[in-house]
Amino acid sequence: MGWLSMYISLWLGLLVVMVKWKWVSGIGANWGTQATHPLPLDTVVTMLSANGIQKVKLFDADYATLGALGKTNIEVMVGIPNDMLSTLASSMKAAEKWVSKNVSAHMTNNNVNIRYVAVGNEPFLETYNGSFLQTTFPALQNVQSALIKAGLSNKVKVTVPLNADVYESSTGLPSGGDFRSNIHDLMLAIVKFLSDNGAPFTVNIYPFISLYEDSNFPVEYAFFDDNASPLNDGGTYYYNMFDANHDTLLWALQKNGFGNLPIIIGEIGWPTDGDKNANLDYAQRFNQGFMTHISGGKGTPMRPGPIDAYLFSWIDEDAKSIQPGNFERHWGLFNYDGSAKYQLNLGTTNSNSYLIPASNVHYQERKWCVIKPSVHLDDSRIASAVSYACANADCTSLGYQTSCGSLDSRGNISYAFNSFFQKNNQMDTACKFDSLATQTKTDPSLGTCKFPVMIQLYYSGGQRLLRYLTKQLALVSAAGLIMFFLELL
Repeated sequence: MGWLSMYISLWLGLLVVMVKWKWVSGIGANWGTQATHPLPLDTVVTMLSANGIQKVKLFDADYATLGALGKTNIEVMVGIPNDMLSTLASSMKAAEKWVSKNVSAHMTNNNVNIRYVAVGNEPFLETYNGSFLQTTFPALQNVQSALIKAGLSNKVKVTVPLNADVYESSTGLPSGGDFRSNIHDLMLAIVKFLSDNGAPFTVNIYPFISLYEDSNFPVEYAFFDDNASPLNDGGTYYYNMFDANHDTLLWALQKNGFGNLPIIIGEIGWPTDGDKNANLDYAQRFNQGFMTHISGGKGTPMRPGPIDAYLFSWIDEDAKSIQPGNFERHWGLFNYDGSAKYQLNLGTTNSNSYLIPASNVHYQERKWCVIKPSVHLDDSRIASAVSYACANADCTSLGYQTSCGSLDSRGNISYAFNSFFQKNNQMDTACKFDSLATQTKTDPSLGTCKFPVMIQLYYSGGQRLLRYLTKQLALVSAAGLIMFFLELL
């Protein structure tokens, strides 16, 4: 009996390890919330669970969002925005208060499965011109100390999601990889700190951005079909950019004595609109290729084995900054209303299953705002009206080889007017534009260009409601003033 008990215990222990390994290596998703008309939180959580998503990465610590995730066992990476780094870096008390409010309370009271705290988001981007170089590491240290004081450091790990531009290759090959020269010492200090505390290195890898920024980038090298001419690195062949980029980081870590540091892919994905290379076909090809690439646990040439990754992103966000490009609002696997953009097998449920959309979505009335048929295109008022509409709504689907790129001039104007109208909850005053516009119940959508009707507003908690109403009041006030003066003309 003793041997039998030992045998059973051994297998039970192995089963637990296998279950834990499967959980850790599962696919995750980034859940951004910069949307004018977000889906109800419970709806998004239901979508995540229905699609077998085991891990979620957030960009802040919104109370209601975390509370909704507490109803599941989904692992959570909670985020600290860059604008908070200075405060947390300069005050241990501030770090302790943040951890108490945003980690301890949720884990204790709401049963949220928080596993990581993301300190900042790509804080060393070269476009930030060094704004966060002095505050990121001290903030990381203080948050870690606060986790230790709270007795959570064994359960919750700190990390810093970094853009792949923190490392580079002097030879153009992965083996030439090292950390960027101007932040080399800082990166080593952070890497050592992560290693000492059993925390992972988090990196965001975007082949799309390489294609967007360099017209000479070989398109096939962005995908996982092995159609590209391979990169030969001393007898190791790389058939896609992801593997090469990932292993460039590994070479950088290995050269500096940290070759075994765990790596998390914090963001990886492909947008579907806003640029000629941001389309449904490429997005499906990339994301399905990535899922197939990592599903077998093959890993990369430098590090075989499961890859820990968070797809970017779960749902489109129509209020994101478009400073990097118009594509920024179109990274989602799902549209703003929770409808799936294309078929994608995540390998998380049944072998033949595809994305499961949101259910019971409530839309606003089916009506649109368009240019009046009687208005001539040479009307001098049109340019300023369209400019105002696009500046205060979302016209990122308009442009060369975008989903609405085939619209004629009247179609472009109507799209802009409707975007503003929908964002402002179909208020009558939002479809005036100095008498250039009119409402219609005939859907003006054409081909691949969809004129959206927004979902009904949903509020989850006083803070979210107050934030939204404050923003809407400011927008409506500004819009009202402009409309008032336009009406006087």
